[in-house]
Amino acid sequence: MTRRAHDVAYALAAGVPDPEMPMLTVADLGVLRSVHRDPSGCTVVTITPTYSGCPAMATIRADIENALRDNGFGAVRVDTVLSPAWSSDWITADGRRKLRENGYSPPGPAPARESGPIPLTLGLGSPTSRPGGTSVACPHCGSSAVRLLSEFSATACKALYRCRDCREPFDHVKEI
Repeated sequence: MTRRAHDVAYALAAGVPDPEMPMLTVADLGVLRSVHRDPSGCTVVTITPTYSGCPAMATIRADIENALRDNGFGAVRVDTVLSPAWSSDWITADGRRKLRENGYSPPGPAPARESGPIPLTLGLGSPTSRPGGTSVACPHCGSSAVRLLSEFSATACKALYRCRDCREPFDHVKEI
């Protein structure tokens, strides 16, 4: 694959929007790992799911394949790798900005962990703070006077909060 073809393929894959939060691309989320051409000439895109049960991954795979095929890349394969496990720390600064601008509270730093299995802590946590003790802030007014309404929102990776100051509800993207 020429450098130009690689750059075009990478840009096409990187620009695919997340189906659950379409203001973000797979590159913003840190889901896109690599793009290369294998010895048979197939363009191979490697992605890592935000968590292993994420229902959006089938749509993301199909959208990446379609974006590449629609732009002249004939044979396309999307591989999923689980190691290293995705972390919310992989969300780019631009992705975090887009989350805030669209009414989402971006995740704070992911919990520190040793080696071994990655615990997926999607259960009840502190109603107003993130792992590490930093507080959840309202993306609308910046207030940390927030109340947890539900540990699960539209998807398992988000929690629903309401700001006590501006009264607006908002989703908080969980730290993983």
